[in-house]
Amino acid sequence: MKRFLKWTLGVVLGLLVVAFGALSYLAGSPKDALYMVRYALPHMHRGTLKVGDDAPDARLLALDGQTRFHIRERTAGRPLVLVFGSFT
Repeated sequence: MKRFLKWTLGVVLGLLVVAFGALSYLAGSPKDALYMVRYALPHMHRGTLKVGDDAPDARLLALDGQTRFHIRERTAGRPLVLVFGSFT
């Protein structure tokens, strides 16, 4: 029975390491994967936004890849449309 538990624990830990490695690769680095999981877990719920509500402010990375900014800094009360997708 001990041998079975050791193998089961080894397989589970191996799968966790592989999953974390894959998530790290997709996120860009292990640090980004940890931040992504740390942010996602407490916020995994249905939102309460309705049509016409103000969007929550978010901090984004600029196209130069180094500068970060808040959405509200750039919009100055003007409407903003965010498109999440690919144009290719």
